[in-house]
Amino acid sequence: MIELGKYNTLKVARDTSVGIYLSDGKDDVLLPNKYVPKEFEIGDEMTVFVYLDHEERLVATTLEPYIYLNEFALLRVSYTNKFGAFMNWGLEKDLFVPFKEQARPMEKGKRYLIHMFLDEKSNRLVGSSKLSQFLKNDDITLEIGEEVDLIVSHITDLGINVIINERHKGLLYTNEVYDDLHTGDRITGYIKAIRADKKIDVSLQKPGFESIEPNAEKILDELRASRGFLRLNDDSHPEDIKTVLKMSKKAFKKAIGTLYKQKLIEIKEDGIYLVKA
Repeated sequence: MIELGKYNTLKVARDTSVGIYLSDGKDDVLLPNKYVPKEFEIGDEMTVFVYLDHEERLVATTLEPYIYLNEFALLRVSYTNKFGAFMNWGLEKDLFVPFKEQARPMEKGKRYLIHMFLDEKSNRLVGSSKLSQFLKNDDITLEIGEEVDLIVSHITDLGINVIINERHKGLLYTNEVYDDLHTGDRITGYIKAIRADKKIDVSLQKPGFESIEPNAEKILDELRASRGFLRLNDDSHPEDIKTVLKMSKKAFKKAIGTLYKQKLIEIKEDGIYLVKA
């Protein structure tokens, strides 16, 4: 069965004046001439992305879309009309987001994080910025400390809402984030806590002592880049540490403690020094 919104590996069934038809043995889909390779033979296998053209017919392309079925992506609105918004997703036909699927009215030229799904009534690929309906926290198989893929959803006073592994909702606390993050950013994180109410806290650092190693390496890199000296120590203000190293004072103190024990640095009143080998 040929699947909409996904890559399909199909066989070349026949050549026509408008392109070649690819088949899964049951159904056919047209790959227009502009995407047909210079050399091919009947029976060759090709991997193509399948969607609906302007006349709602199955069509294949070798272009790579910005989003796939049941996934999330930050897309820009090409134009709007009385039916909804149309977003650029890298293909000839824009992705439709009806008004009922807009968390707030979309505007031309602006970007929004959306989810693409197959509308069962129309059998069309549709986008939605009402993301919560596609995220479930009732069947969590994650473990504390597990590495996960995160997508920044939206930023509030409490923290940064994220999508975990394209399945769950999670929260990054603002005071634990030392980089500028924006909606749509894709980052790696770690499960910090799974609460009784099924809410998930995540961190950008491995929990516990495992987080010391990357922080220690980061400090070493900064020392090497700064001729072996950083004007930071145990008494430094947290904001100064955050500005230079993008880490908390607690993480900094743990990291320099590790480096000091390994005799890689010296800690003095004016800062820390790299021990020369």
